[in-house]
Amino acid sequence: MTRLRIALRAFGPFESAIQRQFDDFARTTGVRATLEAVAMDLNPLHEAAIGSRGLAKGEWDIAFLNTDWLAEAQADGLLENLEPHMATAPVADFPEDWSPSLTTMQRFAGGFWGMPYHDGPECLVYRRDLLDAAGIAVPKTWDEFHAAARALHAPERGQYGTVLALFPDGHNSFYDFCIHIWSRGGEPFDGERPAFTSPEAHAALDFLRGLAGDDAVIAPNARALDSVKSGLLFAEGKVALMANWFGFAAYADTADESRVKGLVDVAPLPAGPGGRSISLNVFWVLAIGSGSTNKDLAWAFLRHCATAPMDKLTTVEGAIGVRRSTWTDAEVNTKIPYYHRLDWLHDHARGMPMTPKLAAISHVVDDLMTAATTTARPTAELLAEAQVRAEAFA
Repeated sequence: MTRLRIALRAFGPFESAIQRQFDDFARTTGVRATLEAVAMDLNPLHEAAIGSRGLAKGEWDIAFLNTDWLAEAQADGLLENLEPHMATAPVADFPEDWSPSLTTMQRFAGGFWGMPYHDGPECLVYRRDLLDAAGIAVPKTWDEFHAAARALHAPERGQYGTVLALFPDGHNSFYDFCIHIWSRGGEPFDGERPAFTSPEAHAALDFLRGLAGDDAVIAPNARALDSVKSGLLFAEGKVALMANWFGFAAYADTADESRVKGLVDVAPLPAGPGGRSISLNVFWVLAIGSGSTNKDLAWAFLRHCATAPMDKLTTVEGAIGVRRSTWTDAEVNTKIPYYHRLDWLHDHARGMPMTPKLAAISHVVDDLMTAATTTARPTAELLAEAQVRAEAFA
């Protein structure tokens, strides 16, 4: 019997959804195959699929990849071009039932390199009950965000104002830095070249290191928290508001173990001085390895995952579906009243440059954030050092 191997991001909803989708695929198609899904954290996943070239060696038929990794994987010959598969076995309603922001980032170098699977741009995620009880308006600026977090910080009750995910995995620290630059009217990249020494970058880093060092607002042990752990902390009722992925709001409103179901809401991210609210568009795709010996089977499974019922299942399990049919689904919006706002968030989202060096640059920013939050070195000195290191990769 054929075995389909998938490397996936460790997150309960991903793990349960992909298994249920495969079970439905096998049942409805009659295919004789089994699924081996191996869940990994971000750095091990990148290493298994890309760093050690597992996708080219045939170790993985399919991998969960975030869009920041696609250019690197494609440039190294690790990915199967999905265009020929689409030509012979199209995906129903594609691309009409997807936001253009979910179907263009993976289209480059003459190919299409991954089917969108899990979505959810960054936004402000907050406890509606806590803000209402304190008479605090939803923050529209970062200064208001900081003040609201301070007002709602009550560690004696196990409640923290906000949380930062500073674990150095090339993920939230990097994204937070870029979002804060954008929201102040700056640009973290000039084309593919890093631009980390602008006044906006200086203000962004100052704000983040100030927030991280403010014990009167922040949840402890930020250096040990990645995006998933910070989202779970919110679902445990321990965080009042945070800048994080839309998916963690939906998870907190639906997961059986969540303590804040029915108390969650989302809003646009705050703006900085001289800037405006900007979201970030980074999402997870299912990609087929260039070395897979089961490419037709893998594509058939990707097509199945992309159907409307299976995309809704992704949401039901606690992740975020990528089809507009899911975003506007009446049942979904009854459980998660803000789900339909995904279209708006995508219209106001920015993406990262499609460069093969983005993962390496993200770890430079990890080091920048580590130094900023653990030392007293001047901001300008840290940014200049990060610029030199990042330019070496660009």
